[in-house]
Amino acid sequence: MIVDSHQHLWRIGQNGHEWPTSDLPAIHRDFVTADLVAEAGAAGVDATVLVQSQPSDADTDWMLDIADGSPLIQGVVGWADLAAPDAPQRLATLAKRPRLKGIRPMLQGLADDQWILSDAVRPGLEALLKLGLRFDALVFTRHLAAIDRLAKTFPDLPIIIDHCAKPPIASDDLQGWREAIARVADNANVTCKLSGLFTEMRAGQNPEDATPVADHVLSVFGAERLMWGSDWPVVLLRRPYGAWLDWTKAWLGGKTADIHTAVLGKTARRVYALP
Repeated sequence: MIVDSHQHLWRIGQNGHEWPTSDLPAIHRDFVTADLVAEAGAAGVDATVLVQSQPSDADTDWMLDIADGSPLIQGVVGWADLAAPDAPQRLATLAKRPRLKGIRPMLQGLADDQWILSDAVRPGLEALLKLGLRFDALVFTRHLAAIDRLAKTFPDLPIIIDHCAKPPIASDDLQGWREAIARVADNANVTCKLSGLFTEMRAGQNPEDATPVADHVLSVFGAERLMWGSDWPVVLLRRPYGAWLDWTKAWLGGKTADIHTAVLGKTARRVYALP
């Protein structure tokens, strides 16, 4: 059973769309459920988690409606303004939708790297915890200190780091990232997605340059806190959907069956409480 823990859908110009922009022609078009079903089916993927791509309530509502009609999409990570005065009420409304599994506030695009620790956000975080929802962290290395503090402040809040915190693979300078993500991994409530690595590479960079990153996150998180995700259709900026899954299977080759099963599905099912 293969679970893709991270994929997107969008309609250009609809549902609060802001990105991708027209300077990214490979992905600047509509991606809808039929596209996902075709890609996942060809790759042998059995279930997916649909993740927000726009900082918009309309996008989240649209995704939840789509998930209700798709057996393939078994979970949704939506968006909500956690700093809004009515954030707890909005989250309570969203949590009534059974496919809603978590919230992602897109920290990578905010001016304040410490925003998630601000007093204004705390009621929203407390609501996530109360409602049994998860927090997806879209971050770079520079945000990991704040995520470490967040994990320690809310030790019962499941935190999922997207794309291994986007390590600077293109620069070949991973030491700062290695140290920062290892500190975060010491928190038992933090899980990591093995996703998005090809997108962080230079054009034409050797795919095997992702190996040290994958090895490190497996070492510090363990397979029980590591889950595979495609980051489709963003992955198309570098390689096809199936190429990243094939790379992951090759990387898992020689590892135990328990590691293979956890990374490719079991961890995502447990962490996101998929049906």
